[in-house]
Amino acid sequence: MKLLLLPVLIAFACLLAGIYGVIHNQVSYAVSPGYFHEFKFIRFGIDPTHHNRVGASIVGFMASWWMGVLIGLPIYLGALFVKGTRTFAYTFLNAASIVVTVTVILGIAALITSFFTLGPDTLPPWMNNREVTNPLAFARAGTMHNFSYIGGLVGLVFGLGYAIWQAWQSRKMPVL
Repeated sequence: MKLLLLPVLIAFACLLAGIYGVIHNQVSYAVSPGYFHEFKFIRFGIDPTHHNRVGASIVGFMASWWMGVLIGLPIYLGALFVKGTRTFAYTFLNAASIVVTVTVILGIAALITSFFTLGPDTLPPWMNNREVTNPLAFARAGTMHNFSYIGGLVGLVFGLGYAIWQAWQSRKMPVL
């Protein structure tokens, strides 16, 4: 039965990652519309009629849905050893929630930190030779994006750890 849940859970993880990307891009669009107009819309080939928040949502989904596969498969494998199908499914969903929570925290923390650490003379190295309208806002949005991907990987460590812990707990022998 657990094997039959694989496509459903991976599809859920992809949808969750895509929705995260949509919401994430609404925040970063507010920080720097130029980040999208001068970079993301071009990179993703977004139709000019959607060079707005709708386009930012499309980019967000396209840029993040696939993380659901990269994160969902290891979590699925870690949770696979949990006793019981229902507990296995809950473990997967909880682990996915942990990943999203960690990703949100790191992305928002990076954005907030960028307001204190970045300035016109202290832009990140990846901004060198980049001709954009508002370099500081662009760098802040880019920093949030970069740290969100890092957050996804850090979240995976915590989510997978949780899934493995749950598997181990479900198989522990009772103490007499």
